Amino acid sequence: MHTEPTGTESANLSRAGLAELIYGLNDKPPVRHSIIVALQHVLAVFVGIVTPPLIISKALNLPAGDEAFLVSMALFISGVGTLLQSGRLGLIGSGLLSIQGTSFVFVGPIIALVTTTVAEGSASAPRAALGVVFGTCLVAALVPVAISPFIHLANRIITPLVTGIVVTLIGLTLVEVGITSLGGGFEARAQGTFGSAQNLIWAGIVIGLIVVMNGSKSEWLRMNSVVVGLVGGYVVAIAAGKVGLRDVHGLPWFTVPAPLHYGLGVRLTALVPFSFLYLITAIESIGDLTATSSLTCEPIAGPVYF
Repeated sequence: MHTEPTGTESANLSRAGLAELIYGLNDKPPVRHSIIVALQHVLAVFVGIVTPPLIISKALNLPAGDEAFLVSMALFISGVGTLLQSGRLGLIGSGLLSIQGTSFVFVGPIIALVTTTVAEGSASAPRAALGVVFGTCLVAALVPVAISPFIHLANRIITPLVTGIVVTLIGLTLVEVGITSLGGGFEARAQGTFGSAQNLIWAGIVIGLIVVMNGSKSEWLRMNSVVVGLVGGYVVAIAAGKVGLRDVHGLPWFTVPAPLHYGLGVRLTALVPFSFLYLITAIESIGDLTATSSLTCEPIAGPVYF
């Protein structure tokens, strides 16, 4: 058993949490701060957003044009989703600063669905099978939409413990991606240079800059810790001749969204597993929003929270 904090203790905890914040949820930072922190968010989430479409494209041997298109659309939709989630549009969005991105949970099932569709002759090539993937996802995505009005009724089942475990497990599945990046990436694995001293030194520079600046008493240094760490790593990599643009040479600077670019289809046998994936993603989102609400000293119970 544990004792709930009294009203005075809760107020003290809230003030202690607010003391760690540079800006609260409803504060209006200066424009220069907003621009720097926005850039920091983009740099921090960029790899996580583009990696799933890259993994899927490589696994399916898609042409470079399709790979670039999928990455562009992942970034575009992540931006739109983040604006809706953070800014609120009627009943849509939490009003919290919560980045919306791609999910690694779907990578394996999408590859499996494309492979099965092609093997059974329902599509002539992986590229054609993507229409089935998007159609199936479109239908299954209605699951979190359908359950959203009843989330408050599920609080006895989807408790903070449940959402915490789900978020932790998903985080653990990303350990391999983080360690791979730390050691030099997938190319380093292929070239046999994975985990070399050079790669580890570069990673150490980035991590070191972030940790040192984030522990500073200066608000400016704390706010810019991630962006400075990433830029510092890029500067060192450029000086060592490890940054090249050959893979993006000839690709368009802008990609315009093209609805039904791959057509649209639905595989009924895949609806059940994909619906479960969306249910898991909904639970993950509850955990993310709960953590964000708690860290910004917003309520994690009651009508405002729900």
